[in-house]
Amino acid sequence: MPIEITMPRLSDTMEEGTLVKWRVKAGDEVASGDHLADVETDKATMELQAFDDGVVASVAVQEGQTVPVGSVILVLAEEGESLEDAAGAAQGASEQGSGASKSQASGGGGGTAVADPPATQTTTSAPAPAPGGGPDDSDSRRQRVSPVARKIAEEHGINLSGIAGSGPDGRVIKRDVQAAIEGGGTVAPVAEAKSAKPQAAAPSAPVVAVGLESKTITLSGMRKTIARRLVESKTTVPHFQVTVSINMDPLMELRKTINAQLEVQGVKLSVNDFIVRATALACVSHPAANSSWNGDTIIQHGTVNVGVAVSLPAERGGGLVVPVIRDAQNKGLRQISDDTKRLAKKAREAGLTPEEMGEGTITLSNLGMYGVDQFTAIINPPQSVIVAVGGAIEKPVVRDGQIVIGHEMCATLSGDHRVIDGAQGAEYLGTFKQLLENPAALLV
Repeated sequence: MPIEITMPRLSDTMEEGTLVKWRVKAGDEVASGDHLADVETDKATMELQAFDDGVVASVAVQEGQTVPVGSVILVLAEEGESLEDAAGAAQGASEQGSGASKSQASGGGGGTAVADPPATQTTTSAPAPAPGGGPDDSDSRRQRVSPVARKIAEEHGINLSGIAGSGPDGRVIKRDVQAAIEGGGTVAPVAEAKSAKPQAAAPSAPVVAVGLESKTITLSGMRKTIARRLVESKTTVPHFQVTVSINMDPLMELRKTINAQLEVQGVKLSVNDFIVRATALACVSHPAANSSWNGDTIIQHGTVNVGVAVSLPAERGGGLVVPVIRDAQNKGLRQISDDTKRLAKKAREAGLTPEEMGEGTITLSNLGMYGVDQFTAIINPPQSVIVAVGGAIEKPVVRDGQIVIGHEMCATLSGDHRVIDGAQGAEYLGTFKQLLENPAALLV
């Protein structure tokens, strides 16, 4: 009896998914837990994993194709069943609307129930798309390999079958591939770049920039969602902004001292860890900033769940996700640091579950690592506040009436004026500033 794997519902708002890349092809053996494909939802790109053992009989969806939740995307043949019979039986069952044995698939380590395919849906078996991998693909598909690690291996021609993974469950991750490259792993020859000597243009000819090209980019599911939600936020939420400048010298000194003591334990706190803690503690003193608009009521939350905006690399489809640090007001700096690093790494390598991105009560957006001094951010409804922070910039500042060199950071609060007033926003930022300028308070 063929096993049909359908497009899973990986978030509560997901109605369709895009098959970004197949990690298997017809004839490959598949075991429960194997990474079958990368699927883009309306929120993130996530791994699609198998729940059953079998052999790939047919691939029903091409790379880049978008299909509704519940549509058959892959057919497996059970042990002893021919691939042709499994593919044919699955196609016939789909056309007749009868039920073949269906397998759910999970994405990014956590799956949800899969909706039944529409009764009018007819799934035809498509030729297996070439996975586009390097020379190691046939041996590495049974391995658990992060998308980033696989991409780096493909670019360098590294054979993944010879690499022992150091990630969870023996998963091969980025550092494993990089270690193999540094250790002299097999590297595919790099094609010589064709360099064309630019010709002198006639004096009247326009100058054309080298390396630029015109192209139309199809919107990803995530980009569509970002566009829809941000337009909705800017057009329906009455934004206001309040900005303060913060003396970061005491925090920079304290962080330096703490990290020197924690170095032997392999722990290093970031400036952002302190900012997350200050964001949460300031909400305890100013609950209006930790509230949500609910039509004819305002909900003040009993815990502070800080969303930390994380940008995704191009190989994960780009875009932005917001993992949530739950109960941040009750967590110390080390726990906040561990949670932030773990969630950011998972977001960039494997994808987050809806639970890891849900129920945020306030959001922090930090562009300081890009050298940004100051910016404003758009509120993430139904939250009422987002805090945008720039870098701790070393510059001439006035301290005790003297011009000295010090670290200053700008923080800008964007508030929903239906929920929080300008004075309340200013009071929140005042407490936020006081905590960061007296960082010892963040240690207790």
